[in-house]
Amino acid sequence: MQRLEKVLQLREKNLLRDSNQLMMDIHRDYPEDGLVNYQTAWSLDVLGLENEAILYYEKAILLGLNNQDEPNAYLGLGSTYRTIGEYQKSEKVFQEGITKYPNFKALQVFYAMTLFNLKKHEDSIGQLLDVIISSTKDESIKEYERAIHFYKDKLHLVW
Repeated sequence: MQRLEKVLQLREKNLLRDSNQLMMDIHRDYPEDGLVNYQTAWSLDVLGLENEAILYYEKAILLGLNNQDEPNAYLGLGSTYRTIGEYQKSEKVFQEGITKYPNFKALQVFYAMTLFNLKKHEDSIGQLLDVIISSTKDESIKEYERAIHFYKDKLHLVW
């Protein structure tokens, strides 16, 4: 779809309003296409129109996306819910996304932010520590992996 490529080019050039206008035109032509709904949500999200983006993210996930776009749609929806203060909805979206895409670490990092907002501070830090342990190439962290894993859910304890 040539028009969708144009949307992405405009977005990359930071011509966000132009990108959004074209994306809305495309959506009018293909309202039942998962990718079109996802890109429409994204085009609204980058303009700060989070509340408007939500329905498009939800519909994109419902209609189905490929394995590259779907985890990003979960991230967009979960993050959008978080930024508007809908923390429980954000938590649910991230949990669902992480279940489907456990190796997509960005979901776990953004989920940790939601946990922080929910005042689940220990869970938030534990989530981040899990991501660090599982994705680092830093030898000094790898050396202490067992200790980090042990302490991640015991941060409140005084020995």
